[in-house]
Amino acid sequence: MAKEIERKFLTKGEFKHLATSKIKILQAYLLIDPDKTIRLRIAGDKAYFTIKGRPVKNSISRDEWEVPVPVNDAREILKLCLPGKIEKTRYNIPSGKHIFEVDVFHDKNEGLIIAEIELDSESEKFERPEWLGEEVTGKPEYYNANLIR
Repeated sequence: MAKEIERKFLTKGEFKHLATSKIKILQAYLLIDPDKTIRLRIAGDKAYFTIKGRPVKNSISRDEWEVPVPVNDAREILKLCLPGKIEKTRYNIPSGKHIFEVDVFHDKNEGLIIAEIELDSESEKFERPEWLGEEVTGKPEYYNANLIR
């Protein structure tokens, strides 16, 4: 079983010049309920289904599986997804031994920027760059599944 251990932050200040790569992302959902989500993501020339479970109470860990999908199939499957979609540009920014994935949202979420870091354990320490702002881990209003509404 795959586990995701992730912390989320808002940003402050400039960070784009630190990015080693950036990619356009389009995502939509096939299922959103309190216990699980099934997401379809097209990221550049790749596409994936991602199934995520609900975080365990008082935890930042949750089950997660990611399965590749041919991009042409993903574009067709988009027609079957729930209403709404997320468009964003992801910047990958190294920080110590980690990479922050910083999502700059477009369309109806324009202006929102969220930085995420994946960890090996909930208590793992990481370097906190000066452009990192308020932590929003666990706040439902910052879950991508809630941003399509």
